[in-house]
Amino acid sequence: MDKTDKKYSAYIQILREELQPAMGCTEPIALAYGAAVARKTLGELPDRVVIGASGSIIKNVKSVIVPNTNHMKGIAAAATAGIVAGDPDMELEVIASVTPEQIAQMQTFLDQTPIDVEHIDNGLTFDIVVTLYKGESYAKVRIANFHTNIVLIEKNGEILKEEKVEGESEEGLTDRSLLNMEDIWDFITTVDTADIEDILERQIKYNMAIAWEGLRGDYGANIGSVLLDMNGDDIRTRARAMAAAGSDARMNGCELPVIINSGSGNQGITASVPVIVYAEELGVSREKLHRALALSNLTAIHQKTPIGRLSAYCGAVNAGAGAGAGIAYLCGGGYPEVIHTVVNAIAIVSGIVCDGAKASCAAKIAEAVDAGILGYNMYIRGQQFHGGDGIVTKGVENTIRNVGRLAREGMKETNEEIIDIMIG
Repeated sequence: MDKTDKKYSAYIQILREELQPAMGCTEPIALAYGAAVARKTLGELPDRVVIGASGSIIKNVKSVIVPNTNHMKGIAAAATAGIVAGDPDMELEVIASVTPEQIAQMQTFLDQTPIDVEHIDNGLTFDIVVTLYKGESYAKVRIANFHTNIVLIEKNGEILKEEKVEGESEEGLTDRSLLNMEDIWDFITTVDTADIEDILERQIKYNMAIAWEGLRGDYGANIGSVLLDMNGDDIRTRARAMAAAGSDARMNGCELPVIINSGSGNQGITASVPVIVYAEELGVSREKLHRALALSNLTAIHQKTPIGRLSAYCGAVNAGAGAGAGIAYLCGGGYPEVIHTVVNAIAIVSGIVCDGAKASCAAKIAEAVDAGILGYNMYIRGQQFHGGDGIVTKGVENTIRNVGRLAREGMKETNEEIIDIMIG
């Protein structure tokens, strides 16, 4: 792909837009971000808080520990962290710098301030409305469709910012429909890696740091440590375990940031850590690692685009297939190996549902990574799933479209049932 091709610059921009730092699970952090913006707009500490959240936001905030809060969980805790200690200029690192005094203030605020949470349905999967009151004054902030997309800031009846929300489109971001597997392959094999080095080196640094922390510490169900203890330290187990350990830490209050993918830290970890582990084992050059990571990340983003940011379909499946593609490339695979790895991986684990962010995400990540690795090893041994095998159809793009249809349309009711079970 030539540098003058519009897709060349678009693919770099997509990586730059998606591979952003975040501290903690991105849905509670988005809520903390909205609350911090509302607090700045109000200009004083509120005496009452009302939070409106779509079902998928409630699902993904309910059970995860919010970092820098002394292990508080849930919507009220996330909003409180943003109100008391948030720096809105830091976006998804909004509560990265919190003092012990502020943590104590959070508990006092929770104890003394009414915080009402409402399940809202404006036809959007991703929808957050934070309203802060101080006496007769109020400030309202709405975030829609993706984690930093503030579409409304209002204070005391005055509209300070408003952007039209047209369905679940992502206005302002580079057109993801430009992605396809053939052009992704062309891009990663021809890109001047100096153009993407800064993006990917940050991902390597951040995501491996939290993976190692997950193995060192005691987080959640410690899936990463269990895998190593159960299966030993072979490369396949280590790739799964390190990715799981990153999620172990992230879901359970670790205060290290991650580089996200498709709005998700777990997907960012899944798409990167196994590829890095394989690259270290194989002793490949840094340049080849960067190409493999670009392949994994873009493959994951491409699969997630027709699904949407939040769904009842587990995003680790897409990221695990992306990791499988990156590993296939590191092992010497070409385009046929890569696309068949993706299809095989989708066929194996596309039934995993998302029931919110919590400790068991680590185990789902381990299985998604395993499916990516198995998908590659199937193909190099002359085995594959064929069109007509369930949702698999002839052509990688057609199969990806089928998954998007299943996840976005077919699993709407599944998502509602999961939400009802979780909050009912």
